Amino acid sequence: METAQRRGLRPRLAGLGSNRLVRQNLVLFAGGLVAGVGGFVYHAIAGRVLGPSLYGDVASLIALYAVFTAPALIMVVVLARYAASLVASGADSSIRYLVVRSSQVTILPTIVIVVAGFALAVPTAQFLHLHSPLPVIWLGFGIAALWQTGIPRGILQGIQNFTGLSANLSLEMIVRCAALSILLAAGLGVTGATISVMAGTAFAYGLGMYTLRAQLGKASVRAPLRSMIGFSLTAAAGTLGIMLLYNLDVILAKHYLSPHDGGIYGSLNKIGTILYFLTLSVSQVLYPRVVEALMRNNHPGRLVAYSAGIVGVLGAGALLVFGVVPGLVVRLLFGPSFIDAETYIFLVGVIGLALSLNNLLVQFFMAAHDRWFIPILWAGVVMLGVSVSLYHGGVGSIVTDVLGTMLALLAALTVRLLFLLPRLQPVVPE
Repeated sequence: METAQRRGLRPRLAGLGSNRLVRQNLVLFAGGLVAGVGGFVYHAIAGRVLGPSLYGDVASLIALYAVFTAPALIMVVVLARYAASLVASGADSSIRYLVVRSSQVTILPTIVIVVAGFALAVPTAQFLHLHSPLPVIWLGFGIAALWQTGIPRGILQGIQNFTGLSANLSLEMIVRCAALSILLAAGLGVTGATISVMAGTAFAYGLGMYTLRAQLGKASVRAPLRSMIGFSLTAAAGTLGIMLLYNLDVILAKHYLSPHDGGIYGSLNKIGTILYFLTLSVSQVLYPRVVEALMRNNHPGRLVAYSAGIVGVLGAGALLVFGVVPGLVVRLLFGPSFIDAETYIFLVGVIGLALSLNNLLVQFFMAAHDRWFIPILWAGVVMLGVSVSLYHGGVGSIVTDVLGTMLALLAALTVRLLFLLPRLQPVVPE
């Protein structure tokens, strides 16, 4: 009996190994894991060297950076969808034109964000109670660099070059952490932390364009890009909504709480998003696969089910660690000065898992070009902002606010998914 079970298990494992969705997830998961670990190493180094008060500056600046990098992530979503459509319809010779035209369109906004960094440095520093406005200026340069990096990343995702995308994501964080260590050792403090962000992103842009050298070396074939404009609105709503879900609370916590508690909450937010970044590769693989499936008249229901299962398994493993050794998690990542965060580790882990599943569903809706998810998602964002603004008596109050919002949003998006799946129609190539 036991031998028969083993024989039955081996074909299943072999089948998983040959499954395209699983293989792609493994490749991007490896890069995403390195990038995720690198992100937390970055915050761990900053927290240990700077202490809770100055680390609160870094946490709020990185949250602000994440919010204002939404245009880059929107670009990734739009370009990935369009590039996937080109490949699925056999028009991949237009990839070079897509890269060149996107670069031309983003030059002016890139310059504007750098100028805005200079102009808004002082009021931003006052709102966030920063020790200096100088890091805000460097943050503007970092945001500008990431807006450009969104172009090669979107193309790589759309053409399903997950190896190249994996390397791009992981090496950015490695360069960022190396630069951070050097700059903090040089005594540049919070300013050095923001400069290191720019250094990693600039490296990722150069690497991304190099990875696309085969596509860029082909003759450019003009492609109609006007259809991208309409989808850009959907992509903007979905991407910005997710960004605000895991950054708005940090910004508000820094504004309402004491410097110490603001730093503690910033560390909790980063620990909670371990699950988000651990599973981010699943949604990145799912997105172009759903576009491809709909264009080829295949129903994507099984794709989203498998993907949700992968997120659930990975999330359960992380939650087990958070529940069993919360103190060890805090000490390893941020050091003993952040031990006040220990009480809330498991709860922020649940928040991170709920955020991951919310993001997975939003990516599915965007790939399917569904728009009904938008008011649901933004109702969740408003609920988050209002609840934290009204109930912010301490770190525990804000954790409760965010947990309730994430679970309510997940329930609402799941209901929308159940209504949508039976009604999905294939996408007609544009």
